[in-house]
Amino acid sequence: MGVHDGHRERKREQFRRYGDEAFADHELLELLLYYAIPRVDTNPIAHRLLEHFGSLMNVLSAPDAELEKVSGLGSSSVGLIRLVAPLYRRARISASKNEVILDTVERIGVYCLDLLAAEPREVMYEICLDAKGRRLNTYRLSEGGPGGVTANARQIVENALACNAVMVVLSHNHPSGLALPSREDIASTEMLRTALDAVGVRLAEHIVVADGDFVSLHQQGYL
Repeated sequence: MGVHDGHRERKREQFRRYGDEAFADHELLELLLYYAIPRVDTNPIAHRLLEHFGSLMNVLSAPDAELEKVSGLGSSSVGLIRLVAPLYRRARISASKNEVILDTVERIGVYCLDLLAAEPREVMYEICLDAKGRRLNTYRLSEGGPGGVTANARQIVENALACNAVMVVLSHNHPSGLALPSREDIASTEMLRTALDAVGVRLAEHIVVADGDFVSLHQQGYL
């Protein structure tokens, strides 16, 4: 292993462990260029790119002809740099098409109605949201209804932390009853709110679904 190979492996490990926050702009460019320029120190090339174009955004949006003027870049490295911005745009477009915003009781209720449609047994779901109400992930919890959710409190908290949720919505169904919270529903909601509060996550809503209808525990004054 050469001197550059050892340096590259250390940089890759640094990125794996700490992500982009541990890197300056030129270091991220240096790391990107590893995958197009083998066995060469790409740090000076990264500095030249930033000096030539003035910013990381300008580097990634530069045309091929301008990139080719920078010493050390060949067709492979130019192609790699030019691919980053279109990939990011495509990912953003795809994410926006699939984005679910749950920022009102009505939107949350409709989402939960669809989520629990045709469930023959009592099931609880956990929906993790960011600060703007964007859905981060939805988790199906164990069957049996909220009377048994005490055993799931730890999992609910772990799910919220795993996706960096700011808020959590819970929803469960009453397959053979009314969409009204029972005493067990209210007690378990309070217990779960306390568990989430302990880790800085807000229990924003708990929706009870039954027979095409839903009831919000928040609107009922229980949250």
